[in-house]
Amino acid sequence: MPNGFLEFEKPLLELERKIGELRSFSSEKGIDLAEEISTLEKKAESMKKEIYSNLSPWQKIQLARHPQRPYTLDYIKLIFEDFLEMHGDRLFGDDRAIVSGIAKFKGRPVTIIGHQKGRDTKDNIGRNFGMPHPEGYRKALRLMKQAEKFKRPVICLIDTPGAYPGIAAEERGQGEAIARNLMEMSNLKTPIIVVVIGEGGSGGALALGVGDKIAMLEHSVYSVSSPEACAAILWKDASKAQEAAKVLKLTATNLKELGVVDEIIPEPLGGAHKNPQQMADNLKFFLQENLDILAKKEIAVLLEERYSKIRSIGKFGHKGDEY
Repeated sequence: MPNGFLEFEKPLLELERKIGELRSFSSEKGIDLAEEISTLEKKAESMKKEIYSNLSPWQKIQLARHPQRPYTLDYIKLIFEDFLEMHGDRLFGDDRAIVSGIAKFKGRPVTIIGHQKGRDTKDNIGRNFGMPHPEGYRKALRLMKQAEKFKRPVICLIDTPGAYPGIAAEERGQGEAIARNLMEMSNLKTPIIVVVIGEGGSGGALALGVGDKIAMLEHSVYSVSSPEACAAILWKDASKAQEAAKVLKLTATNLKELGVVDEIIPEPLGGAHKNPQQMADNLKFFLQENLDILAKKEIAVLLEERYSKIRSIGKFGHKGDEY
């Protein structure tokens, strides 16, 4: 679809085209069509609210994967100051699928770590479509340990289809790198805030996903696997991805209800890509509020609460049961 519109947004696109045509006609012919244009604009606004308040899980996935959606580097430019990117894991090399460095947030030194996709084919190849190798996770861990040493809060922004499953990644210990991050983050002696800004895919997301406060953007998704992979495993048919999306319970609303995430950060009408500055402001408010809260806690209390939070994920039972 043109102009970044998705298939389910087609009725809205046609209406906006009609509004544009009326404006051009009014200007060229000198005819006052203000009333007609105003009526259509109100209809378009109503249609937007109707569409985006009733999105299916698959439509949420499409928004989470939108090529114009803001990525980690976009939020760094819009929210943080004096960002200094740091490279390499000091074991093998640098992985551009993960961006990491130090910056200032409202005058407070912080460490920022996030997945990064590319904007075009060349950039996507260089960043491996946001799918990290083991050295990416080891780079992230190196920055986390540095943050712990200098008492800087850690902010992780998640946006990946998953960790890269190639042979080279497996040879260099992909599973071990993810597992070590899970272990180290669970006991990191500094506050950690995690935000899913787009896709949160499998262990590739979870390796940056242990935190004291975990949030998702309104139209982001977070799941054990991509719908395509889930469909291929369960039904041997990747074309059933839309059906898989329903059963995976991967939307922000689903995960808030299940207690996997703490908060949902609202997006501009139509998604984060429609107004990146407004989305950045919403994210900035969330970060400021929660950094202030976490900064007041003793480390021992922080770690105890983090441990309890991790252990409580996945507990289910009928109402009234002890579990």
